[in-house]
Order: sequence, then C-alpha cells, then structure tokens
Amino acid sequence: MYFWPAFVKQSFLTNMIIFPNAKINLGLKIVGRRDDGYHNISTVFYPVNIKDALEVVEADKLTFTSTGIPIPGDPAENLCLKAWHLLSKDFHLPKVHIHLHKQIPVGAGLGGGSADAAFCIRLLNEKFKMKLTTVAMENYARSLGADCAFFIKNKTVVARGKGDEFSSIELNLDKYFKVLVMPPFHVQTGEAYRGIQPSGVELTPDLLRLPPEKWRNVLVNDFEKPVFEMFPQIEKIKEALYGSGALYASMSGSGASVYGLFSAEVKLSDLEEDNLVFYGI
Repeated sequence: MYFWPAFVKQSFLTNMIIFPNAKINLGLKIVGRRDDGYHNISTVFYPVNIKDALEVVEADKLTFTSTGIPIPGDPAENLCLKAWHLLSKDFHLPKVHIHLHKQIPVGAGLGGGSADAAFCIRLLNEKFKMKLTTVAMENYARSLGADCAFFIKNKTVVARGKGDEFSSIELNLDKYFKVLVMPPFHVQTGEAYRGIQPSGVELTPDLLRLPPEKWRNVLVNDFEKPVFEMFPQIEKIKEALYGSGALYASMSGSGASVYGLFSAEVKLSDLEEDNLVFYGI
C-alpha cells in the first residue's frame, strides 16, 4: 500500500506526474569485464509494482526536491536533473522544478534510480511535446546508467551487454503471489562487483519456460555468493522464503532485496522482524 503526499493527488489531476516502477532480475550472469569499466551481463528484467512518484512543473529556476525514502548523495547530482541537462543540450527546455517521492528502496537491486531517470525523460518528452521516438529516448537513457534504457519501454526483456541490449521474451508471473523483502541496509553495486569473478557464461532464456518451481537450482544470480558472504542476513532471508514455501526465491540485482514467488498468498511468520520491510510486487 502506498501513502502519497498531497502533491501527488493534486498533480495527478493536472497530468503532471508519472510513476516510475522497479524491476527484479530473473537470473543474473556476470559474463565478463568490458574495456569501458562496466561488465557484460546476461539477465531477465521483469517490471514490478513498487513505484515512486515523479512530478515536473515549469519554474523560474531549475530545482530538485524529494520526499519519502532518503536518497544518498548530493541532490544536485540526482539522475532526474541529469536527464533534464542531457535533453537540454539538444532541445530548448524551460527551467523546471522536479519533485520525487521515493518509495522504491535504495541500494536494493531494483533499478529505482534508473527508473526515475528514464521516466523523467519520458515525462519531459510528453510535457514539452519533444516528439522523441522510443529509440531516441532509449539512446538518451543509455548515457545515464547501465539499465536506464530498459525503463523506456518498461517491458520484460532479456538484457545483455552492460544491461542495455534487449531482446523480447514472453513471460507473465501474474498468477503467482510475489513478495519482496528489504533488509535495513543497502548494498553498493561497486562493492558487490568487487567480489565477482566473471563466469563467461550467459543466461539461457529457455530456462524461463520452465515452471518457477524448477528454477531454484538453474536460474542463478551470480551476485549472491559474494554478497551473502558480506551480508549473511540476506542469505537468511532467501532461506526463510524457501522455508515458507516459495517456489523460487532470489536476490535481485546486486542486492540487498530478496523476492519470492509463491503459488498462493502466504504469511511470512519466519521473517517478521522489526527491521525488515515487505512489499507486494
């Protein structure tokens, strides 16, 4: 359940708002290092129903504010502002005030910052009638982050390269009860990568054609081994999800969130600790 502040309700009525959503990774293989400092990966991005709220209104000066979950770092470096600056190099955009109400957990492996940036491009394009094509918006998004371009179309894909090369895949998990658990800390992506030894092996998309109860031993997130060593609590969350009857459970991205797929709604009594946050996805 989401509790939007007053600005959201007002902005929704005036069509100045958009709701960036998160994604989870279904399997994640770290294939190899790249010359540009990134890694080649192979994964499936699946959009889920945890959402921020993003508002853009014309203003006398360019500003950014946020509410909700605190966002680490300098607000002046927020990806939403970077999206405006990127587009303003090629288009005469008016100054705007950007407000982000943050509800996607930070440092969770859910792509929340990337989603905000991509949705900001989409909102600016629509609001100022820039007539950018989907391909053009994806190209702008690619320069902002490894997985930003995914959120332009925002549809399930097999992602390769640094997370910005896509091929379509048919997959619908609507019939499953899905829950995501976030511990009271986050994992820095760079820290997670330091523990990775690239496997040179890509994800086999055909694995997704198997029923989820067959995924446990074949659909693997390569980040889990090093992250579990650094944060044993994350591994315990995954084990507790399986102990509660999950058909499949996995850490998303580089963590720290863990999700589970169940055949029916379930009460997670083994995970009822004060510092864990639960999301229906």
